[in-house]
Amino acid sequence: MQNHAYSQLGSSGGGAAVPSPPTSPWPALGRRASAKGGWSARGGAGAARRAARAVLAALLRRQAVFLFAPLLYVAAMLLYMGSISLDSVPRIISRPAPGSMYRSPQLYARLRADMDADNATDALATVWRHAYKGGIWRPCISNNTNGLPESNGYIYIEANGGLNQQRTSICNAVAVAGFLNATLVIPNFHYHSIWRDPSKFSEIYDEDHFIQRLKNDVRVVDKVPEFIMERFGHNLSNAFNFKIKAWSPIQFYEDVVLPKLVEERLIRISPFANRLSFDAPPAVQRLRCLANFEALKFSKPITAISNTLVSRMRKKSAENNGKYVAVHLRFEEDMVAFSCCVFDGGDNEKKELDAAREKGWRGKFTRPGRVIRPGAIRMNGKCPLTPLEVGLMLRGMGFSNNTAIYLASGRIYKAEKNMAPLLEMFPLLQTKETLASDEELAPFKNFSSRTAAIDYSVCVHSEVFVTTQGGNFPHFLIGHRRYLYGGHAKTIKPDKRRLAILFDSPRIGWKSLKRQLFNMRAHSDAKGIEIKRANESVYTFPCPDCMCRSNKSEHSKSIQAR
Repeated sequence: MQNHAYSQLGSSGGGAAVPSPPTSPWPALGRRASAKGGWSARGGAGAARRAARAVLAALLRRQAVFLFAPLLYVAAMLLYMGSISLDSVPRIISRPAPGSMYRSPQLYARLRADMDADNATDALATVWRHAYKGGIWRPCISNNTNGLPESNGYIYIEANGGLNQQRTSICNAVAVAGFLNATLVIPNFHYHSIWRDPSKFSEIYDEDHFIQRLKNDVRVVDKVPEFIMERFGHNLSNAFNFKIKAWSPIQFYEDVVLPKLVEERLIRISPFANRLSFDAPPAVQRLRCLANFEALKFSKPITAISNTLVSRMRKKSAENNGKYVAVHLRFEEDMVAFSCCVFDGGDNEKKELDAAREKGWRGKFTRPGRVIRPGAIRMNGKCPLTPLEVGLMLRGMGFSNNTAIYLASGRIYKAEKNMAPLLEMFPLLQTKETLASDEELAPFKNFSSRTAAIDYSVCVHSEVFVTTQGGNFPHFLIGHRRYLYGGHAKTIKPDKRRLAILFDSPRIGWKSLKRQLFNMRAHSDAKGIEIKRANESVYTFPCPDCMCRSNKSEHSKSIQAR
C-alpha cells in the first residue's frame, strides 16, 4: 500500500508519472517460499536471508576496496607530504653511468699531493724481472748458402698505406718472390691521400743494403730490365695486374700466380699490403723475418738524425744510466674524433669533433639508426689515453718524475692544455722537435713516413716502450724489440678497460691505485716473453723455434721442377 501511495503522489504533480522504486526481491521470495511451504518455520527463512545479505555485503565491500584503494593511497600521500616541511625532504643524487664522464682531471687533482710525496720508486731499475723461457735466444734467421736457381720472372708491387703498412708489403713481397723463385723489383710506394708522402723507397730505406742482404735468398733489382720492358711498350701499366684478396694463403701464389709469372715473365700486384696470410710454412716465415729485421734498414739521413736523438736522450737520462722510456701517444684530433669519446664535454669540443668526423668520414657517424654511447666506449677500453692518463699510469707504475720520456706522436689535440699535466709529472719529457733544431729536422719536415721512421728508431732503443693504442707502429716495434733484446719485448701494453675503471673511481687512494698499476706493469713484463702462437704475426713474435727449421733448398728445387 505504501508503494501504491508513493506512485499516486508522484502522478498527481501534473507531470509524468514517477515510477515506484523497485522492491527488494528477498521479502517476496520469502513470502513465496512460505506460501509454497518451502520453509516450515519463519525463523529458518530469516536466518537464510541474513546470511545471504551478509555475503552480498562482503562482496560489495571487497569490490569497493579494489576500486578505491589507489585513490585512498594517493590521498594519504598528499596528506603526508602536506604535513612535512620541504626543507627536510632528502635529495636523491644520481651518479652518471660509469665512463660517461672524463674524471681523470679530478682524480689527478685529488691525488697529486700524495703522488709528489711518493717519488722514491725507480721502476727503470726493477721493471724487467722475467727472462726468456725458451733458453738461449737464437735469431730467427739462418743464412742460405745453396745459391739461387734460375728466376721464373719479375714481380713488381705497389705498397700502400703509411710507413709500417708499407713495411708489411715489402716483407710479404720478399717472401712471395723467394717462394716463387722470382726476381723482386724494388717496391713502389703508392701516394696516399691521407699520408701525402711522396717519398720513394731509397729515401726511407737503405736500398743498397736491402739488395745486398737478400742476395743469397731473393734476387732484387732496382728496375725492370730493358728487354722485359720492350715486351710491354715500356709501360708497366700494360703488365698483367693481379688483384689478390687479403690474407691469401701462400698456396694461392703457387697455384695461380706462378703459372702466369712463368708465362708473362713480368706481373704486377697492386695494391699489395696484407695480401699474405700469417699462417705460412717456415720457409716463408724465415724470409719475412729476414726482410723485416735484417734487410730493412733506414736510409743514412734518417739513421744519422735518429742516432743523434738517441744520444741526446741518453744524456737527458744520465741519472738513470742513460735509460729512458718511449711513449707512443695517439691523441691527435683525427684519433680523438674517430673514437667518439667525450673528454671536456663542452659545446666547443662537440662542435670541433663533429666537424672533424664529418670532414674525415663523411656521413659515417651520422647515418640513421647509428647510436653512439661514449661511456660504453670508454669502459670497453676503446678511448685513446690522454696525456694526463699516461702520466698517471706511469707514475703509478713507479716511474719517478726524474724519468726521461721520449714522446712519439703526431700533433696532439689541444696540445697546450692537454700536455700540461704530463709535463708536470715528467718535466724531462722530450720530442724530436725539442731534441733537434729546425735545421736538423728540415729535410724530414712534411714527409710523414720519414718523421715516423725517426720516432720508430728512437723508440726501438729505449729501455721501455709504452704503447697506448693499437696499430701498425707498436705492432712492428714490439716484435723488433723482442728480436733485439733476447726474446723480451720490454713493452708496457696497459689494460685500458681496467684503467677506465680505476680512473673513474671517485674514492680510490694513491696507494690503492699504485698497487693495481704495479700489477698491470708486472703483467706486461710477463707477456713480453711469450712466444708466437698459431696464426699470429711473425713481425710481433719472431719466434726462432717456429722459423729456423726450414729447408728452402728443397722447396726451391720443387718450384724449379714445375
